Amino acid sequence: MKIGSPSFLDDTRLRRLFEALDGNGEDLRVVGGAVRNHFMGRPVSEIDLATTAVPETIIARAAASGLKSVPTGIEHGTVTVIVEHTPFEITTLREDVETDGRRAKVLFGRDFEKDALRRDFTFNALSVSADGTVYDYAGGMTDIEGRHVRFIGDPATRIREDYLRILRYFRFHAAFAEGEADAAALKAIVEDRAGLEGLSRERVRAELMKLLDTAQAHETLALMSGLGLLMPLIGGVFCLTRLSALSAQADPLLKLAAVALLKREDAARLQEVLRLSNAETQRLSRCAHTMDALHGAGVPDAQRIRELLLHFGRQATLDALHLAQTQDHESDWTAALAQAADLPEPKLPVGGADLIARGMSPGKGLGEALAHLEKAWIAAGFPEDQQGIDALLTGMLRTYAK
Repeated sequence: MKIGSPSFLDDTRLRRLFEALDGNGEDLRVVGGAVRNHFMGRPVSEIDLATTAVPETIIARAAASGLKSVPTGIEHGTVTVIVEHTPFEITTLREDVETDGRRAKVLFGRDFEKDALRRDFTFNALSVSADGTVYDYAGGMTDIEGRHVRFIGDPATRIREDYLRILRYFRFHAAFAEGEADAAALKAIVEDRAGLEGLSRERVRAELMKLLDTAQAHETLALMSGLGLLMPLIGGVFCLTRLSALSAQADPLLKLAAVALLKREDAARLQEVLRLSNAETQRLSRCAHTMDALHGAGVPDAQRIRELLLHFGRQATLDALHLAQTQDHESDWTAALAQAADLPEPKLPVGGADLIARGMSPGKGLGEALAHLEKAWIAAGFPEDQQGIDALLTGMLRTYAK
């Protein structure tokens, strides 16, 4: 069908790619997310393509046109061609031979319709040729217009080809859908949810974090919870009410904290079940410790904010304040959040060397003296002037004089 040429076809780099690889017995089309996003009015960030040409032909034609190619996934038929420093992934059409629910054995093909119908959802099966013709073999345009996420063909068949499609269904529902979830999809998901147990935790993590990075994350996780899917995925109890009160624009890791970081030990559990990075785990752990420091104290004033910044850092302070705000709807947290974002992170202006220079001996007593000095410095309002610091040092040295 011809419904107006997509704007991404105006990209001169893409035109060069079509000139190099399209025609002369081969068919090249834009596929997948670029087409879907264009017709949904969403930004198109990456353009992937499919072709009837086998990888060796892609590489040869690219070279003949002066374009560099990289065999990034040649075992799956994928070659990356670089045009003016921009990478384009080009994949040879495929046909499934067999699948075990995690990976499929495929053969290269030359039929765009067969390739489209082996995909997951109707709007992901669209393709666009160089002249702007849109090929819709599965009713994807209708589902785009209705903002409906629907499996291609029989949902159970699609799911059993790759159980990750269960999570992809919810992720796309959260990102694109309006209205009720597809009844046939939910029925098949419930019947085959045991297949999620065989997925790698890395794949589960990737889909869950993408889902959390949507405006409808709360509603979709509530749907998953009602189907008994959420607790097994995160390996423990959860709290959706905090997520419902959190800004939809919050980053995915903070949303995960809102859902599943209920005590300090949860950071390590989430690292294990979702294969979080060390940096992500540390952020969750520091947030949990900061939440403990805030517990039951109400909205902190500027003095308390400075103390939190000193002990836990800016990120943990902001994270904890956002989560505390979701549990206290009666108070105004605006000022506290602004202060946590704007106040400089305090740093004790003296160290062990300064105490030794004033006559203290190295050892356990030195650490105790520094801890005492820090408490006094906080209580004095974090003075930075030399006179105020000298007064604190003098008082501390009297206490710890040997």
